[in-house]
Parts: sequence; structure tokens; C-alpha cells
Amino acid sequence: MTGPLALLDSASLYFRSFFALPDSMRAADGTQVNAVRGFTDTIARILTDRRPSRLVCCMDADWRPKFRTDLLPSYKAHRVAQETTGQAPDVEVVPDTLTPQVPIILEVLEAFGFATAEAAGYEADDVIGALAHREKKDAVEVITGDRDLFQLVRDEPTRTSVIYVGKGWAKAEELGPDEIAERYSVPRESAGPAYADMSMMRGDPSDGLPGVAGIGEKTAAKLITEFGSLDALLKASAASDSRVPLKTRLRLADAADYLAVAPTVVRVAVDAPVEQSRPDKVPAKPADPDRVAELAERWNLGRSVDRLIEALPGA
Repeated sequence: MTGPLALLDSASLYFRSFFALPDSMRAADGTQVNAVRGFTDTIARILTDRRPSRLVCCMDADWRPKFRTDLLPSYKAHRVAQETTGQAPDVEVVPDTLTPQVPIILEVLEAFGFATAEAAGYEADDVIGALAHREKKDAVEVITGDRDLFQLVRDEPTRTSVIYVGKGWAKAEELGPDEIAERYSVPRESAGPAYADMSMMRGDPSDGLPGVAGIGEKTAAKLITEFGSLDALLKASAASDSRVPLKTRLRLADAADYLAVAPTVVRVAVDAPVEQSRPDKVPAKPADPDRVAELAERWNLGRSVDRLIEALPGA
């Protein structure tokens, strides 16, 4: 019996490692390596706890794709530093000491023989969505701290669930259609797409999604459950269906411009042109042991590399 295909939302995971571990973790040259060590340990935990047969570390080629910002300029706009003012309160930017760690992470992955994947002009979410969408053989586990990927849960043709680590690995939750339906009061048979529709209406300030004013999560879920989809709800509203209260119809009409573009912005692009570095089978042992040892020594990765080696299926 084979294990699942693990799709890692790499940026989400190494960001969490960066903020969870002390910045005193450094190489001999002073380079901070807490994200490298934390991400390496995370992969070891995934291999030990989830036992995947295949694994892909999915990367952002563009964390704020043009096709999304052309439709919705506010998309993740608060995360971009405003050069015109010189200051940007509450801006989320990649810390200066994290950026240099990403190439080291990629070197470690290559030396071990783990597959990485990205798509030019797309986010890691799109890469994950495309790989999950095309999988017809093994169950898929999406490992992330980002709720946006709840939209991918499904039963057929292969089960896709989310291993949500928003509260840390020790409190990781496995969420499939049953759990998403129960948590968000959306239809179980379409839990993934229904979650996406609900989230469009609810909005998300952290991603610059305004949502529909006056419609919160509970009301959005109730409407999606009643009508089956956002598209069906909007058609019913436009036809003055009596099941859609007048106040709701007015709110949807006021948000018409946003709702016209929200599906493309919020839904993952399952047709993203994914490029993968190598086959996704979990290596039985490091592909280049000498390189692994060199990187461990150069970047002071210590027991993190040892733990990953021990977690490999051939160890």
C-alpha cells in the first residue's frame, strides 16, 4: 500500500519556521538559518507522521500574480511597501534575514533529492491546485498554514485533504470534506468549491479581498448552502428570486464589480503551467550525501539534517 502525495505550501511553512525559531540560529558567517532548520525539521516530521510515498515542495514564482492584480488591485496590496511615502504601517514583507535563506532551502532540497515545483506568473497555491487537480492515483495531502487551500478538499477521483498547521505541527489538523462542511456550515458534497464561494463573499482583509459589505461568514455559508453556488445565488438575485431577501439583493448588487472578478482571484488556477524539478517519489536516501554533509557543515544545520536523513524511508 502506497502513501499519499504530499504537496507542501513551502513559503507558508518556512515563514512559520522563521518566526517560530530564534534568530540566534546562525551559520559561521553570521547568516541566519532558523527558517532552513525549521523547514528541514518540518519535512522530517511530515515523513515520520504522514508517511507519504511522494512529496513536492511547491514554490511561489510570483506571490502577487499580475492576472490577479489586474482584476483586483487591492489583492495583497497591503503587503507591498509604499516607496512614495517611505513608510507602510502594518505591511507584511519578507524579512531581510529570511530572503537569503530561501536559496539555502532549495540547495538542501536538491541535495536530498526532493522535488520542487513552480509555475511562472503563479503562486504556490496554484501549483498545489494544479498538481492536486491532475492526481488520479494517490490520495493527496496539502500541508499548509493557509486556509485558502481549504477549497481543494474533495473525495473524487482521489481524496484530497488539508493538513492545516496554522497552530503549529503539534496541533496539526487533517481537514477533508466532512470537516470543512461541519466547520463552515457549507454543503458536504461540494465542500471545497463551496468554501471558496463563501470566502469570496466573506472577504479577507489579509489578502485584500473586500467581500460583500454586510455579509459575514455565517450568512455567506447559509446562502451558498441554500443556492448551491455563488453563481446560482447571483442568478437568483438578479431574477429577484423571493428566496433572496431584498437587503441581500441590494448588497450583492453593490458588490457586483468585485463579485465579477472574485472567482478568478480567489480560486486556484488548476491549469497553471507547473514545472517540476524531478520525479516526486520520496528518496530512500539522500541523492547527494556529500553535498548534504557539506551544506550541513557550511550552514550549521546540525541535528535538523540528521533528523531528515533518519526520516527517509531507506534509513
